[in-house]
Amino acid sequence: MTEQSMRTPIVTLHTPSPPPHWALLQWQLIRNQTEAVQEFYDRYFDERGYLLCVPRWGGDDGPDDAAENLAGWTVLHGLGAPDVVLDLYKNGWEGHLRQYTEAKTVDVPFARDGMYYKEFPVMFDWMHNGEGFSVFFLQPLSDPYDLDLRRRMERFAGFYMGTDPQAHNYDAEHRVIRSMFNGSRGPLMRKSTGLDWAGDPIEVEGRFKPGHGERTYAEMVAHFEDYNDVVGDHPLNLQTTTLALNAYMLSGEERYIEWAVDYVDAWCERTAANGGIIPTNVGLDGTIGGACDGKWYGGVYGWGFTVVVPQTGALAHRPYFTNRAHYGFGNGLLMTGSQSYVDTWRGVIDGVNANAKVSDGQTLYPHMHGDDGWYDFRPDPFSVGALEVYYWSMDRADLGRVESNDWIRFLEGQNPDYPVTALQQDLAEVRERIGKVRADSTSADTRMSDDMNGFNPAMVSLLTELMLGGLPTERLGFPLHCRVRYFDPERRRAGMPEGVGALVECMDADGMTLTLVNTDQVAGRVVIVQAGAYAEHQFTGLTNDGGETVALNCDSFTVRLGPGCGSRLQIGMSRYANRPTCAFPWDRS
Repeated sequence: MTEQSMRTPIVTLHTPSPPPHWALLQWQLIRNQTEAVQEFYDRYFDERGYLLCVPRWGGDDGPDDAAENLAGWTVLHGLGAPDVVLDLYKNGWEGHLRQYTEAKTVDVPFARDGMYYKEFPVMFDWMHNGEGFSVFFLQPLSDPYDLDLRRRMERFAGFYMGTDPQAHNYDAEHRVIRSMFNGSRGPLMRKSTGLDWAGDPIEVEGRFKPGHGERTYAEMVAHFEDYNDVVGDHPLNLQTTTLALNAYMLSGEERYIEWAVDYVDAWCERTAANGGIIPTNVGLDGTIGGACDGKWYGGVYGWGFTVVVPQTGALAHRPYFTNRAHYGFGNGLLMTGSQSYVDTWRGVIDGVNANAKVSDGQTLYPHMHGDDGWYDFRPDPFSVGALEVYYWSMDRADLGRVESNDWIRFLEGQNPDYPVTALQQDLAEVRERIGKVRADSTSADTRMSDDMNGFNPAMVSLLTELMLGGLPTERLGFPLHCRVRYFDPERRRAGMPEGVGALVECMDADGMTLTLVNTDQVAGRVVIVQAGAYAEHQFTGLTNDGGETVALNCDSFTVRLGPGCGSRLQIGMSRYANRPTCAFPWDRS
C-alpha cells in the first residue's frame, strides 16, 4: 500500500438538466431525518444528554442500548446533514458516558462501582459492546480532530494492547483476548451467570416491557441461564480491532495497526488450523476449544449455542458471532489491502456449505454445529457475510451468492426503480417513526433504555448504498466500507454540499459509475470526491458524459457543479491501494 497522493484535479460540470427524482428524494430524506432527530432528542434526552429511562446493566437493556438511540447520527452528518445532528449526538454521547458511570449495580458484582469505568463498559461481550459503540466508531468520519475522540480511542485500544495496568484482557504470548466478557476492568475469568447478563432484579409486570418478551424478572434471568461459557477467546473479540484501527487512523501511530493486524492474523491461522471453519472458543493457551473441553464450536453465541426460550420452551439457535466476525477480516483488508482476509471468510462459507445433505430430493445446508455434528439444516445455503465477501473482492464468482439482493440487482442493471422506490419507503418510515414518538405516553421511570431504539429516525443504510456505494453500517461496531465519500470545501467539513445528489450506479473491481447532480437551480456547488471512506482507494481516471477524459493518480478530486448541472462519471480506481486515514483531503500531505 502507498501513501496518499494529494494531487487533486478539478472537474467542472456545466451542462444543466432537470434534477432527477432520486436526487430530490435524497435531500428530502436527509432534511426530514434531521428534523426528526431533533424532535426525538428533545423527547428522550434531558439537558445533560442523559437518556430519560431507568438505567440498568445487562443484555436486555444495558448501556449499549442507551447509546443505540443515537445510532446512525454520525453517518447522517457525514452524508451532509446539518451540524445540529453532530452536536446532538455529542451531547447524547457525553451524557450517556456520565449516566452509566454514575449508574451502579447492587447484585451484579463487577459493576457495583459503576457500569462504565474510564468511560468504557467494565466488562461485557462484544456483540453488545459493538452495538453500543457503533455510532462512536463512525464519529471520525465527520470529527477526526476532536481531541476527546482521539484520547478515548487510544485509551480504549489500550485496554486490549497491554498498555492499561488494570485491564489484563490480552495475552500477547498466545495472542488471545482471555474472555468473551472483557472491558476496562479486564476479563471475566469464570463462567458467567444469568444474573451477570440480566442485571439486578426489577419490577416487570405492569411497568416494563423487556425487548425479548420476558414477562417477569425470573424469565429475564432464565433467558440467560445457559450463557455461561465466556472464558477464552471468541470471534466477537475481533471487534476490538476497530478501536486500534481508528486509533491508527486518528494518530498515525503504527503500533495500533501492528497489534490489530497481528490479532486478525491469529484468527486467520486458527480458522485454517480448524479445517477452514472459524472456531468459537480458543483456550487461554491458544488451543482451539481449549476452554470448552476441546469443543471448537463451544462458547456463548458459538456454532453450537442453542438455548431454550423461557416463555415458550422452544429451542432458539443463537450463533450471533456470525453477524460480526467477518467484519474483523474486513478490518484486515482495510489495514493491509490483502485479499487473503476475504479468502478466509469465503472459505468459512464454503466450508459450512460443503456439509450439505440431500433429503427427499432437496439439498439442505447446515447452519449450526454441536456435539453430534452439523445441524439446523435449511434449504438456503449458509451465507452470512456473502454480501461483504462479494463487495470486498468484486470477484464475479462471488456474485451468485448475493444476486437476489435488491441493491446488487440495481448495480447489475436489473432493478432500475430501486433508488426511487426505496427512498420513498424510507421517507414513509421516517413519518411512521416520528409518529410513534409523538404517540408515546410513557414516563421516564417506565422506560428501558432500548424502548426507543425502534423510534430512532436516523436511517442511513439506503443513503449509504446509493450515495457512497457502501455497505450499510447498521449497529455492527465496525468501520464504513464505501467506494466514495464527499467533502464540502466551502464549509470545511465532511458531507455533501446542500442539494447535491449522488448515485453510485455500477461498480466493478477496477472502477465505478457515479452520477453527481446539483439540484439547486440558482447557485453552484463545489464538492470533493474521495476514494473510499478513509481514502483507502486510489483514483486512476475519469470520463464524463461528454466524453472528456481526465487521467488521475490521486485519492480525491474536486468537482464544480453549475446551477442545475450534473453528469454521469465513469471512474477508474485501484481499490485498497492506500493506508486508511481519517484526515480530511485538504489536510493530507
